[in-house]
Amino acid sequence: MSDAQSADGGQARTFEKTRTSETVLQRITALRAPRKLQALELALLVFAVAIGVGAIVIIDLTLGGAPSTELLPMGAAFAVALIGLHLTIRRIAPDADPLIMPIAAMLNMVGIAMIYRISFDEEAAFPVRQLLWSTIAVVAAIAVLWVIRNHMVLFRYTYLTGLAAVVLLLLPMLPGIGQTLNGARVWINIGGFSFQPGEIAKILLAVFFAGYLVRSRDSLAMAGKKILGIRFPRARDLGPLIVFWLAAMSVLVFQRDLGTSLLYFGLFLSMLYLATGRIGWIILGLGLFLAGGLIASQTLPYVGNRFANWLDPFADPNGASYQMVQGLFGMANGGMTGTGLGQGYPAVTPLSFSDYIIPSIGEELGLIGLFVILAAYLLLVGRGLRIGFAGHDDFGKLLAAGLAFTIAFQVFIVVGGVTRVIPLTGLTAPFLAAGGSSLVSNWIIIALLILLSNSVRNRPKLVIRS
Repeated sequence: MSDAQSADGGQARTFEKTRTSETVLQRITALRAPRKLQALELALLVFAVAIGVGAIVIIDLTLGGAPSTELLPMGAAFAVALIGLHLTIRRIAPDADPLIMPIAAMLNMVGIAMIYRISFDEEAAFPVRQLLWSTIAVVAAIAVLWVIRNHMVLFRYTYLTGLAAVVLLLLPMLPGIGQTLNGARVWINIGGFSFQPGEIAKILLAVFFAGYLVRSRDSLAMAGKKILGIRFPRARDLGPLIVFWLAAMSVLVFQRDLGTSLLYFGLFLSMLYLATGRIGWIILGLGLFLAGGLIASQTLPYVGNRFANWLDPFADPNGASYQMVQGLFGMANGGMTGTGLGQGYPAVTPLSFSDYIIPSIGEELGLIGLFVILAAYLLLVGRGLRIGFAGHDDFGKLLAAGLAFTIAFQVFIVVGGVTRVIPLTGLTAPFLAAGGSSLVSNWIIIALLILLSNSVRNRPKLVIRS
């Protein structure tokens, strides 16, 4: 063997060793990355639980004079469920976004603490019931992670999920099981067990919209006439928009629920815009909904009263507008820093633990406390949209964005209603307000976002072979 061949062989062996070392280093780094994410998620989860426990202890010391063990059994069950969810994420979605679950847990804990505070002035069973439903909701999230695992499974059942959503929306209209509460017929009661099927329907609708728009995006995005610089869709492509507008109006008319109607139609409109990128859909959709809302306000007493109270709440402050006025006074009483936990009067406002929990938090934690809550919502929605933008399949992109918009629309409708930005509706703040149906559906949304974020980080890498 010549010296030149020997040198070439040595260089080749050196190259192979270097490439092997780089491969090992990449594998070690790939293994360490999920561990860092999991450690971060666990640390943030512990911090979130500590915030809720600390708030409850402060409330006990302020109103009871000593710490209470009333919430300890159900609180321990909820903590175990959260740890179980964290361990499930480690097993099934190790590359998931580490911020999503702790943010939801923090909002949930703050809601439990606030409901516990209000229970000193109202029914004492509220916080225990909320903890029970929170535990059930987290267990439901765990079940979703184990059962679905891959979000593309949902794409196969696009039309089945749409059908299931329609069935759930119609259930409250059935005689015998349908139930009217606070003027809205959106509940079912079976064997003394009440549930709001529309909360699950909104998730199924997001899945259906994502699958349908992926399949039909080309026809919906085809060119149309250009008016005032904006290109509008063709008349023959308006079918889906008209159908879902009629569905939203049906919910408004027959179930008397303005908030749910706005949520469903807003969800479809936002996902339609994301799928096609055409502002014409937004303009047409908003025009249709505003026209429908205006007609409803003139013909339906329920909607008309909502609009009247929104435009002038002080016209009847001791009657129809009592709840809104008390909520405004409560937030004004809180000021910038709040009265302090246990030192306000949130129970003066009707439904302060559910529909009006935002003003309750504003009174005792002030504008600063509300800013922290809204910032948490903003971060949660932002992470969901980030998952959608980073997704590598169209269905996952639309589904993640749709789920994020679902939370965003709920927050906007609730906060906008209690602050008089829009007419008041019957929706509840996600994770904060009392209500088992809302908790279960929103924790399922968290589970789906976790699966979607894991699929984004596990995106297959392109390997080029020479």
